Amino acid sequence: MIDPFASRSEPGAFGRMLASELLLVLGRRRNQLLVALVAAVPILLGVVLWVVNDSAYAGQGPGFISRVSENGLFLVITSLFMCLPFLLPLVVSVASGDAVAGEAGAGTLRYLLLVPVRRGQLLLVKALGALVQVMLAVLILAAVAFLTGGILFGFGDLTLLSGQSVGVGAGIGRMLGVTAYVAMSLTGLIALGLFFSTLTEVPIGAMAATLVATIVSTVLDSIPQLSTIHPGLLTHHWFDFAEFLRFSVSSDVIWQGVWVQAAWVAIFGSLAWARFTTADITS
Repeated sequence: MIDPFASRSEPGAFGRMLASELLLVLGRRRNQLLVALVAAVPILLGVVLWVVNDSAYAGQGPGFISRVSENGLFLVITSLFMCLPFLLPLVVSVASGDAVAGEAGAGTLRYLLLVPVRRGQLLLVKALGALVQVMLAVLILAAVAFLTGGILFGFGDLTLLSGQSVGVGAGIGRMLGVTAYVAMSLTGLIALGLFFSTLTEVPIGAMAATLVATIVSTVLDSIPQLSTIHPGLLTHHWFDFAEFLRFSVSSDVIWQGVWVQAAWVAIFGSLAWARFTTADITS
């Protein structure tokens, strides 16, 4: 089917469609429940650590968990650390995998094409909808962790990995940096999921493919013999947010992660655009 509006865009139509998409995404009960699940992680983790704080288990645990009881700011880092390998990619897979395939599966995609916007603009609307949902999930996760950590453990000077300390204000600034870096680290996966979403009319298939891609990248990153390709893998730089816990944050390390995600966005964003703008859409 040839898109009758392939080269036509009515002024203001893009903004109206974007507003409608955001209302749909943010108002969908499934998405709200998923964000609520993410937000429950720091609450559950904080309560558990608070309960065992005076027991023999106090100060135990991997990663940053053992330091949460010393400073509530560490609950932000710990929550993001625990959610980044699976739960946040699950949010991404649902948001991006359903973006186009969900419309196609429901039979509403061809009606959206009747709106006087170009196909590329429609795809951009879908991408922005997925991006907002994921960014909101990360922000809510960090905000809930910040509040929970402050209420249960309080805030103090932040002890860095080097053993040096910074004030509470500087510590909060570093938590914002960690949160922003984690959010940025998911953009490549959003583009990949959007590409998968343009290939099928079955949303669950696109969601599963996006989640599997995360797992495959993690597995490949754990194989020493493939160290040559590790720097370009989707998940390789995900945990480089720990750089914000060093006294002198290395911009080179941060920018490596940014450029890798930018490359994934450029490649799979382009592939999604090429597929969507040329596909024969009948549903």
